Amino acid sequence: DSDKKGFHDLLRMDVEDFSYLLDKVTPFIQRRDTKLRRAISARMRLSLILRFLATGETFRSLSFQYRIGHSTISEIVMETCQALYDVLKDDHLKTPTTETEWREVAMRFQNKWQFPNCLGAIDGKHIHIQPPANSGIVLMAVVDADYKFIYANVGVQGRVSDGGMFGQSDLRAAMDRDLLNVPCPEPLPGSNITLPYTFVGDEAFPLRTNLMKPYPFRNLDHGQRIFNYRLSRARRTVENAFGILALDSVRAALSVHKASLRNRASDVYLPSAFADVEEANHNMVPRAWRREGELPSVAACGARNATTGAKNYRDNLKAYFFSPAGSVSWQENMI
Repeated sequence: DSDKKGFHDLLRMDVEDFSYLLDKVTPFIQRRDTKLRRAISARMRLSLILRFLATGETFRSLSFQYRIGHSTISEIVMETCQALYDVLKDDHLKTPTTETEWREVAMRFQNKWQFPNCLGAIDGKHIHIQPPANSGIVLMAVVDADYKFIYANVGVQGRVSDGGMFGQSDLRAAMDRDLLNVPCPEPLPGSNITLPYTFVGDEAFPLRTNLMKPYPFRNLDHGQRIFNYRLSRARRTVENAFGILALDSVRAALSVHKASLRNRASDVYLPSAFADVEEANHNMVPRAWRREGELPSVAACGARNATTGAKNYRDNLKAYFFSPAGSVSWQENMI
């Protein structure tokens, strides 16, 4: 047991998950011995990169721990991150492609967070890179009801808003061209109100019929406050997913996050004390990632003109959250 705990403390995963990843990635990172030197094993390479992803330690520190030269560690990190991403992306960083898969996502949001016809929670974060000073990339991602990444767009640099990155993304293009194969509008549970399926985001995103955002936070009426609370419950999943990943290298970490991870050993990777939880009275309890620091949010961009259809959709959802079919017993206590 102490050996297992030590292994987990070192690499942030258990032995079974490590073996699973090692089997996947070995053909792509194993090197042959030469007459002059013995190759660094795939096991050592994977261990090193997982230690790097888990702790963010410097190459100098890793060089001392693993007795490997600084320049060699740099090569191992780059090559193994790419290999992890390549072998895991199709199975563990996969966007739904069929109506059935999207309905499964929506069903989980309805059952777990009581938000109907929801395709995922979307957000964007800056990942700072040093050096050069004040540089970095932006990650925009969609997360399902169980904190799993189902879409990610990495790479826009400089000052850009969530809405601006969304506007440049292939997700936006696919939504505009109706290429995601999402289900047609369907009645909300227990209701004859038929509405489209939608993503949920914060105030930085544009309001669309397929992307809901909160009502502006000034001079809210009672119904608007209820709607904003209900949307925030669903959107909290993406905040938690980003928080859990706050110190990881992005593309490899996204794939590892879901492989070890949420699908195989969620209690090991995501202990109950780490992600936000709701108490019996549905008050949210902030957990470890919020105390340890989070990725900085991307700034909101300027005002956008939402379509009348999108505004009507939001108003209809607001009304549904007050109906017997759509309300939850505790919502009045949350505003």
